Amino acid sequence: MSGACYERLIDGIRLRLRVTPKSRRAGPQGFVDLPEGGVALKFGINAAPEDGKANAAVMALLAKHLPVAKAAISVAAGAKDRRKLVDIRGDPEALARALESWLADTLKDDVLKDRATGS
Repeated sequence: MSGACYERLIDGIRLRLRVTPKSRRAGPQGFVDLPEGGVALKFGINAAPEDGKANAAVMALLAKHLPVAKAAISVAAGAKDRRKLVDIRGDPEALARALESWLADTLKDDVLKDRATGS
């Protein structure tokens, strides 16, 4: 399903996010169906949604886990909305592999926790 939350572009990938500011845990938290169709990655951020702090935190966390600098990441749409389109410039294949790997590692832990608690 993670492949549905992004699309490859000529010069990178476009990621669909549903951001939760002031989240207890930062990073990927699963997937959510969008009302207009498609899927977005649920993404928690510790920062508050004021003065661009949440957007900066999103870009910093993505840069930390993907093979790009923060300058290669921009909010293409939804700068003041929880639903965002984020463009990440770089090799589309390398970015897709890194994103898939990060999501598999992060979300696998959640699935194991859910099974352990019976959720």
